[in-house]
Amino acid sequence: MLGPAVLITALVAGASAGRTKRQYAPDEVDNLAKASLPKLQEWLAKNPQGGCTLENAIRRKEWGDLTKVQRKEYIDAVLCLQSKPPLTAHQAPGAKSRFDDYVVVHVQQTHRNHGSPYWNWGRYANDPENSILFNGDEFSLSGNGIEEPHAPVILGPTFTGLNRIPIGTGGGCVTKGPFANLSVNLGPLAPQLTDLKPNPQADGLGYNPRCLRRDINRHASAVTTSNYTHALITKNDNMHWFQTVLEGQFDKGEWGVHSGGHYTISGDPAGDFYISPGDPAFWLHHAQIDRVWWLWQLQKLELRLKDLAKTMTMSNTPPSRNGTLDDLNNLGVLAGDVETRELMSTMGGMGGKLCYIYE
Repeated sequence: MLGPAVLITALVAGASAGRTKRQYAPDEVDNLAKASLPKLQEWLAKNPQGGCTLENAIRRKEWGDLTKVQRKEYIDAVLCLQSKPPLTAHQAPGAKSRFDDYVVVHVQQTHRNHGSPYWNWGRYANDPENSILFNGDEFSLSGNGIEEPHAPVILGPTFTGLNRIPIGTGGGCVTKGPFANLSVNLGPLAPQLTDLKPNPQADGLGYNPRCLRRDINRHASAVTTSNYTHALITKNDNMHWFQTVLEGQFDKGEWGVHSGGHYTISGDPAGDFYISPGDPAFWLHHAQIDRVWWLWQLQKLELRLKDLAKTMTMSNTPPSRNGTLDDLNNLGVLAGDVETRELMSTMGGMGGKLCYIYE
């Protein structure tokens, strides 16, 4: 059930009101977004969403379209979360901050839900390490990890044709930028790196402090260029295929932009399917996932605001029923139980608590 998953993830991503001048030329996905807004306006005219309108909706912006002041405000907000005491320590002894609370909820919901500013992958796909996201200056999300020997990522037999990713240029601790001193406290559960100390608890929620590590990888980012994203949105007519192509058809050796974004960051915890929200860059990646889903919905709003696919368990293991709009999504200490139908629209969802679009 991709829809709720990407919205849940993006709910906690930062969002900035007001407008700023674009610092990058719009790509084909940006142009599609601009062309699609009249469809949303027409739908809102026929289906009022309480007080949520295009005029008062929060506008989520791409990292490169934020001013340096706005980027610093977002970074400071994340650092603030990392300084506050956790609410989940009673169920996750390894949680040491409010930031860790989000990781805990992600771990607990991973098997059910997987199949702001945002990070428009296509802008930086050719050279992510030197982009304003990862160049390591004070307005970035910190830089690459220090270069150190490490093995290629081995994805396993499920990922036929993609079972080995060439190494990037890092692999070690992040030493530059705002998150250079970040402590990763939870996990690992499904690590890429082979030299990590195991978590003291089988569920990965025990205390296991270590440095943030990255291996920024242009081999992975090569499949997140704008043409991949545009084709994903425009050439998949139902939720099943949209989600399948987004995730990747690994049995055919075909990447998806979702996996491409994760492996662009790689390392620890970004390379761990369960603990990946422990890297601050995760949130911008998944806000882009939410944006892409939102753009896909806008092409046929009446149908796609109700379009679900797949079952209640990851990869349908163990086999389970299909998801429905009535299902509850437990967001734990973040928001409690929320019906899937309340997460399907960014305009008026969650009883009016959601009211945002993407620029």
